[in-house]
Formats: sequence, C-alpha cells, structure tokens
Amino acid sequence: MNGSSSVASNFSLWRKADILVMGSISAGYLLLSRLLIGFRPEQVFLLAVVNVLYFISRGTRKFIIGFGIFVIYWIIFDYMKAFPNYLYSTVHIQSLYELEKGIFGISLNGLVLTPNEYWLSHSRTILDVMSGFFYLTWIPVPLLFGCYLFYTNRPLFLKFAFTFFLVNMIGFVIYYIYPAAPPWYVAEHGFAFDPHTPCGIGGLAKFDAFFHVEIFKSLYSKSSNVFAAMPSLHSAYPTIVFYYSLKNKMGYKSIFFAIIMMGVWFGAVYTGHHYMLDVLAGIACAITGIILFNWLVKKRIFSGFFERMVRLTS
Repeated sequence: MNGSSSVASNFSLWRKADILVMGSISAGYLLLSRLLIGFRPEQVFLLAVVNVLYFISRGTRKFIIGFGIFVIYWIIFDYMKAFPNYLYSTVHIQSLYELEKGIFGISLNGLVLTPNEYWLSHSRTILDVMSGFFYLTWIPVPLLFGCYLFYTNRPLFLKFAFTFFLVNMIGFVIYYIYPAAPPWYVAEHGFAFDPHTPCGIGGLAKFDAFFHVEIFKSLYSKSSNVFAAMPSLHSAYPTIVFYYSLKNKMGYKSIFFAIIMMGVWFGAVYTGHHYMLDVLAGIACAITGIILFNWLVKKRIFSGFFERMVRLTS
C-alpha cells in the first residue's frame, strides 16, 4: 500500500500541466534571453537546475518555488544589460566625486582625497586579502542564510526573500534615475564618460594577483552595468541578512553576520568599488526595503499571495 502511495506521489510530480507550464517558461526564457542579451551557456545551466529541482521530488520542488524569487532577481539583473541605464539619464561622475570629497574628504600633504584615494595610497596586503574575502560573501552568504531559514523557519525565509527582492527593485530604480560611475572608473578614466568602458575590478585585482587567480576578473566580466555604483547593493545585502538574523533570534551567531556586514562596507570603499555615499545609500536602501515590506505585511496588502507561498513551500 505504501509502495503504491509512493508511486502515485512521484507520478503526481510529472503531471502534464506541470510539464507544459515549465516547458513553456523554459522556452520563453531562452527565446527572450536570445532576443535581449544573446544566448549563453549559464542560461541553460540555470534552467537545468530549476527543472531538475522542480521535478525530482516534492521537497526540492518546495525549495525551488521558495527560491524562485532569487531566480527572478537574477534574470532581471541579467536583462539590465539590454537596457543600459546611461541611455536614460545623465551619468554622474565628477559631481559625485566632488560631493564625496566635500563630505568625507581626507587632508593629506596639502591635498584633499576621497577615502578611496586615501586607501589606494595606503593599501596593505592583509587588507587586500581581507576585503576580497568579504566581497566574495556578497551572494553566497544571503543564499546560504536563505537556505538555513528555509529549513528552520519557513515563514521568515519568505519574508527574507521578498525583502531581498524589494530592496533590489528599489536599488535598480535608483540605478536608472541616478546612473553613477564607481571610484575605480575615475581613477582609471577620469571624468570623461565612455559608455563602452568594460567593467573593472579596482582594488580587487590585488586579491586576484595575490592568489594568482582570476576570480573577480571573471565575475565582473558578467556585470550588467559599469555605471551602477549608487546605491551599493553590495552593502545592502549583508544589512538585510543581519537584520533577519536578529529577527530569527540567532544570538551570538548574529555577531558573525555583523562582522560580514561591516567587512563588506569597508571593502566596498577600500577596493574603490564604491564611495562612502554609495555605501550609505545602500544601507538606506536596505532599511527602506525592510520598513516598506514590514508595512506591507502589517497592512496585509499581499497577504493572500504571501499565504499561498507559505502553503506551496510548506
């Protein structure tokens, strides 16, 4: 009897309707990707992972449905390549640099330097390595933290996932309203705007050189836009994780996430990827997204959809 029940359960994972829906979504994604940004092997890899997890078992189906919000975020971020923000608004290069210097300028030998310029002339190998390791946590830590919440606190996981998505959407909107060049761009190209500039890795090149690898060179070659420094979503992500670690009452474990958070903030400035203003804007973006999501939950604006997601992933 149990065997028959198990067979029926497995068979239900392969309903014709599910196959048609996932097949249509997969084909649509590949076609749209081909039209917007061109075909790439990682698109097939993404679809393979999503489809395998969706059909292999009920547990993995719940997992990929829950993490679907992160998949959607990645696709939107990837598609931004087709719509460069510099086509829609003036890119801020010198104005942001001067504002940073005016607020956070450091006087040295008769000159006023931005914090990025100060660290460029006061770099240390230990800081190069430390900043690189902190920067490598940018995506893995939120995803691993999400996995932990998924298996220990499913409702809070969904709140974390939707907050993460909301903060990104806020950040993406600002990217288009206020395109901004990162500090490494000014250091390498000055204040002239060049839309064809490839994405650089700034001070992270020292991390690659120290370990004789091309980790950051490879990662940033896939970047969607050079002129998306404001706000620093690198700084926003660990802020969200730290907040939800407190919400989950993780005690001393939250100290680990606080260290990661502050390490990423420092690394963003030290490596020349963001101004202090970008970091503060990223933190503000995270706080705004958290407050807005909590308000939406309190007002039960998306309560029906949220409750349905809880049922689908439980």
